[in-house]
Formats: sequence, structure tokens, C-alpha cells
Amino acid sequence: MVKPDLTELWKQFCVDDNVKAFEGFYYAMFNKLVKFCVYYTANQEAAEEIVSEIFVKCWNNRKNLSSVERPVTYVFVAVKNQSLKHNKKHGAVHMVEIDSAEEHHFADLSSDPSTIVERKELQQQLDRAIDTLPMQARVVFRLIKEGGLKYKEVAELMNISHRTVQTHLFRSIAKLREVLKPRGVPPAKDSNQMSDKLMNIIMFTAILKFIYIFYETCRQFKL
Repeated sequence: MVKPDLTELWKQFCVDDNVKAFEGFYYAMFNKLVKFCVYYTANQEAAEEIVSEIFVKCWNNRKNLSSVERPVTYVFVAVKNQSLKHNKKHGAVHMVEIDSAEEHHFADLSSDPSTIVERKELQQQLDRAIDTLPMQARVVFRLIKEGGLKYKEVAELMNISHRTVQTHLFRSIAKLREVLKPRGVPPAKDSNQMSDKLMNIIMFTAILKFIYIFYETCRQFKL
């Protein structure tokens, strides 16, 4: 499925009062923003209310927001600021883990039931591997992978340096590579061993995917 051009949707509802464009932006960003908000509030209901309030403000003030060049970063920052205000008002400061609700999708290499089960098991392994990352590294990873933000935008959002973002990504990729490193498989003697080989191939593909994310994010970084 083709991902929507969020910048274009933003312009359409800000400039042309396009309700469907607003709905498209809303549905594309709502869950991501709620997960990010929970990182600060540790409360799902409060997070949903905060994000909903941000979207209401965006719609009501759309004519004044047409000049926003990076709408995704804008709404992430707005949610962060509103979350901090919420915590200050309620006398609480929370920094909790962001759970991954996003599934990792791989090519359908086989329709065989055993292969489908193996892919599900791999997905669970990937989720557990990401769960082992340090807190801030996980947030950086999620913002880039799920939020689609660039490292400069994450640095601005998290109030950390560009180099710190790069360091978090480098360490995250290194750890994921170690956790997901394919193990040696003896010569296949039956279908189960063939399945193990297939699992290793899929795992290796996952590692390459993570490395690609890291490379694409950091290749414009200048020392």
C-alpha cells in the first residue's frame, strides 16, 4: 500500500479546507502520536485525549499553520509539549517504554502453514530484540522507523544532539544484529532442518532491513 504524502495532505486541509485530507493525516498519525505520548504520560486514555486535542487545534487553527514545512515534526513536538504540560498539571513525570504495535512484514516466501508459524515466531523475536534496547535508544529507533522522522528531526524533538541520535542508532543496530544473528545450521536431513534454514534466511533479511534503516537515516550526517 502506497504511503500518503503527509506534507501534501497537510497543505490541502490547511489551505483548501479539505476535510478528507485532514482525515487522511489524522488516521496516518494518530496511533503513532498516541504511542509517543504514552512515553511521557504512562496513561493510554490521557494520551488519546492529548492527541485528539492537538488534532482539534490543528483543524481550528489550520489557516495559521499553512506555512509549517515539516508537519509530522510539528505534531510530534506539539504532542510532547502538551504531554509535559499535562504532567506538570497533574504533578507527575513519567518516562515509560513504548510498546510496538506495528507488525514486521516480510515477503510471503511460502504459503506452507509451518513457514507462516515460523514467520510469526520471528516477528516475536524481533519485538523482544527491540525491547532489549535502552529506553532512549528505543524511542529514537521508533521515531525514525515508525514515525518516519529524520535524525535531525528526532534530535530536535528529543532535545539531544545529532551525534547522540546517530550514536543511539549505531548501538541499536549493533545490538539487534547480535541478538538476531543467524546461527549455524547443520546439513538438512529432513523438512524441519529445511525450515530452520528458512528461518535463518528470514532473520538475516530482517537484519539487513534494520541496517538499511540506519544507513538511510545517517548517510547525510556530516562529521
